[in-house]
Amino acid sequence: MTKVVAVVPAAGLGSRFAQGRRKTFHMLSGKPVVAHVLETFQNCGAIDEIVPVFRADELPEGEKIAKSFGITKAKTFVAGGRERQDSIYNALKTISDGNAVVAIHDGARPLITQDVIVRCISGLNGCDGVIAAVPVKDTIKEAVGSRQSAVDSPDEQIIVSKTLDRSVLWSVQTPQIFVCDRIKEAYNKAFDEGFYATDDAALLERYGGKVRMVMGDYKNIKITTAEDIPLAEALLKQCG
Repeated sequence: MTKVVAVVPAAGLGSRFAQGRRKTFHMLSGKPVVAHVLETFQNCGAIDEIVPVFRADELPEGEKIAKSFGITKAKTFVAGGRERQDSIYNALKTISDGNAVVAIHDGARPLITQDVIVRCISGLNGCDGVIAAVPVKDTIKEAVGSRQSAVDSPDEQIIVSKTLDRSVLWSVQTPQIFVCDRIKEAYNKAFDEGFYATDDAALLERYGGKVRMVMGDYKNIKITTAEDIPLAEALLKQCG
């Protein structure tokens, strides 16, 4: 039977979070954010192993969290790299079974459910990759100008260049599912040409891979700023 390995990157700097500590270690309803993620994958019968990724200087704290919450599927802990892509690659190199299925999930998405995990894994047949996603609800506009400058200076003029067709737009989440050798190959090609993407599926897309989208969950939010914590707490209460 094919082994399924969850890779959980939790080494990001979280520069927009600004709460004095890494967002994945921030307390959410009595547990660190990353503990919610690890527990869901621990309790999911479709997952055989978990490979958490933490900053090198935070590996002891990450291992302590995993141990205290009974994450027995996590036997290998990996030090992250400079960028998310480097961190994922470090984790992929620890997986020796090229036929294994890899489920990559952000350590800052604590509301992931077992249903979404299983749905993504089940969708891999006939494709090179599967991603969880939800249809966008808002109108999306493309604009000329820096998003960061608009944040730093509200008077900055950001000019709309076009309005995108919402009916074909999806908001991408994790987990993202791949056969280990296939995603490793894409990573190797990307590093050879110095290409960095904001998600793993983009690497497969760049090198001709077929990526399928399956329905995610609107509650599967990513903790990005401090304002996301009370929202996540409210959603956790709603989920029971």
